[in-house]
Amino acid sequence: MFSVPLGDDARLEPLEVWQAREFADHLDRAREHVRPWVGPAFIADAAATLKRYAERQAADGARLFGIRHRGTLVGGVMFTDFSAAAGSCEIGCWLEPAGEGRGFVTRASAILLDWAFTTRGLHRAEWHCRADNDRSSAVAKRLGMTLEGVRREAWPFEGVRYDKQIWAILAPEWAARDR
Repeated sequence: MFSVPLGDDARLEPLEVWQAREFADHLDRAREHVRPWVGPAFIADAAATLKRYAERQAADGARLFGIRHRGTLVGGVMFTDFSAAAGSCEIGCWLEPAGEGRGFVTRASAILLDWAFTTRGLHRAEWHCRADNDRSSAVAKRLGMTLEGVRREAWPFEGVRYDKQIWAILAPEWAARDR
């Protein structure tokens, strides 16, 4: 299986069903930290999440990748949506505190975007996040994405509804960005 270096002794690798125990241990460390920012189904059952993504990947859809720092799973990035037919995808991420502040998500997301645009020929990539998630918005900005809009009160969490930002970048913009 492939493993792509991210710098600072970190690597990007696929996450697969057989890694459910390790993924569950990681989610135990990350759950409270990421719970406000990810959908509840993602963190509820590690094995079910890996199976769901494996099934979607088999249908040329969503994909899930882990970020390992010094061999320990500290987070990841994913195509939460991927449609070659529509020429578009959505990228998401999560990190436990041990993985924050090192640029892993930005570098890993850039790898996914590059693959989506150059290898798969997609035209558009989106990034969705809660409007109050400054770290996530900062990643979208670093990737060269444009804030296209805000879906008001579209993210329910613990009885409160939060605004959701929609960021996007197009293939020509990705190709023209400063590297």
